[in-house]
Amino acid sequence: MTNSELIRIGIAESSVIIRSGIALVLKRLPNLKIQPVELFSPESLEDCMRTQPPHILLVNPAFGDYFDIARFRNEAAGRGIKIVALLSSFIDASLVARYDQSLSIYDDLETISQKIKELQQAEETEEEESQESLSQREKEIVICVVKGMTNKEIAEHLYLSIHTVITHRRNISKKLQIHSAAGLTIYAIVNKLVELNDIKDL
Repeated sequence: MTNSELIRIGIAESSVIIRSGIALVLKRLPNLKIQPVELFSPESLEDCMRTQPPHILLVNPAFGDYFDIARFRNEAAGRGIKIVALLSSFIDASLVARYDQSLSIYDDLETISQKIKELQQAEETEEEESQESLSQREKEIVICVVKGMTNKEIAEHLYLSIHTVITHRRNISKKLQIHSAAGLTIYAIVNKLVELNDIKDL
């Protein structure tokens, strides 16, 4: 996505003051064509996902009493939607860690603009990564696999959805041409990702 393309940004927030205020701010961001979509309820978010899914979803983690990000990521899998925590009060850092980014009501225009540009560039950067080398996240997943963790345990440990873990594991196998835990163990030892005592129980 380039700066000249229209960016659809959903704003999932029950407060009309915060929601409408953010929509106005997004329209004022320089050098970005943004179409804000105000979503006032979980039902309006579902309607939006059925008709015209956003490129970026700003969502209050307390939206609809509790926003189930893991379920949303599973249902939106393959659509490339970036999910941004919309912070208007103190939120537990472990909840925010599951999001691609966060926006605070205290962020100024320059900060908001920079965060949106970073989200746009993130996907391009991921695609440009060398096939031979693993990303930092993929290395973390290899370490977890070598330690005998299940996909569910890896997802909880790294604050990812199970779908994301499976996708990473598929990419790791494709990059390394290794299709077994034993093969990954050898790779991890040779590349000093783990020590022998880390895998003594395997």
